[in-house]
Amino acid sequence: MDIIFLGGLEIKTIIGIYDWERETKQTIVLDIEMGFDIEKAAETDDIQYALDYKTVSKRIISFVENSQFFLVEKLAVEIVKIIQNEFNVPWVKLALNKKGAISGASDVGIIIERGDRKR
Repeated sequence: MDIIFLGGLEIKTIIGIYDWERETKQTIVLDIEMGFDIEKAAETDDIQYALDYKTVSKRIISFVENSQFFLVEKLAVEIVKIIQNEFNVPWVKLALNKKGAISGASDVGIIIERGDRKR
């Protein structure tokens, strides 16, 4: 399984359980690894056989900007579902960083992994 990645994708969204978090967009940072067989794309040098990471990122940006979840867990799971279902990606690892959410910590968030990495 080959891995295509997006690193440091910053998106503003409503996320959190506190009243002020429901009124103020915060920046989350996503690091995404996507398992994808690149062999046919490499053989043909044709984008139609590749995982178009620009299209993936635009879809995720649009979704996150328009979402209003309470928990980072819910947001992370929904992002992974989109990647797997809409882009036929069998394995995804996502790190969602809600920078500055905890005083004294520069980073806080969640890492999830879904699917079969061996396909």
